Amino acid sequence: MTRTTPPRPLDVASVFPELAGTSRTATRLHPRPGAPTVHESSVGGPLLRPAGEPWASCSQEHDAPFELNTPEEVRTLRRILARDVWTDEDHAEVSRIHAGHDPSLLPEGPHPLIPVAQLYARDVPGLPFPEGADLLQVLWCPFIDIEDQSGSEAVQLRWRRAADVAEVLVSPPEPAYVGTSELVPLPCVLHPEQVLEYPAAHDLDPELAGRIHRWDEDGATGYRGALSVAPGWKAGGWAAPFTFRDSGGPAELRCARCSVVGEPLLTCDYTEWNGETESWRPVEEAQGASATPTEVTVGRGYTLQFYACPADPRHPPVTVLQ
Repeated sequence: MTRTTPPRPLDVASVFPELAGTSRTATRLHPRPGAPTVHESSVGGPLLRPAGEPWASCSQEHDAPFELNTPEEVRTLRRILARDVWTDEDHAEVSRIHAGHDPSLLPEGPHPLIPVAQLYARDVPGLPFPEGADLLQVLWCPFIDIEDQSGSEAVQLRWRRAADVAEVLVSPPEPAYVGTSELVPLPCVLHPEQVLEYPAAHDLDPELAGRIHRWDEDGATGYRGALSVAPGWKAGGWAAPFTFRDSGGPAELRCARCSVVGEPLLTCDYTEWNGETESWRPVEEAQGASATPTEVTVGRGYTLQFYACPADPRHPPVTVLQ
């Protein structure tokens, strides 16, 4: 099903002409639960990977302060929770899964990363694919505080040319356990849509940001929630607004390899819309439809922003919790 963002409540560039030259096109991914294949863009779906290529892994120390679950237990629990009526067996299974496994069972050595997103260039026009590449794959470690892993092996990008994958890996490895189900995306098909965005307040000239803030106080149409950056999972465009702290500026966006300031690549959001961003709810979505299709929560439900190095997108990404 197509997903369509409603028109913005007003043309904010007509109110603040300085914004006219700052617009960017972002691709709202509109992930929805489904069964994507390796030949489709997805969140949490299978990846198009060569059978002979080593799987991405994380060798950092993995702290497990709480009981563990296997990836299959996470999937089972979600299937049961989605049912309207539970059997006695369902109740027993939920209790068993919630009890978890002793953290001492966590094996040593590198842990396989899990798929976060797969994006084909045809679905995300404008994304900075390296020359010859037409497929981006994002993986992360479901144990580590992802927001603190800029430049580390816990978050990895794979840029590739789909036609080069002759023999596809059929049974990818999984970690024996996950530290939290909140970092295990529910497999989702995507419904890409291009939308126009304007910078969040932290990316604006301070004087203009101040005027917009004062204007916001006089009306019901919020710049942050309705007129600037689209909520939800998206590719490209402008970075998500900072909601619980101030921006650290260019210093926190610098590539760990070459120090070039990163540009927004991928936005992983807890929710596709909320009370503040309700105007972005697609017209096809009924009132009360689920706004958390991926079941991913980073931090306390904030937005994880991936930044790619403009000098070489193959450099490790910068990740910032916003």
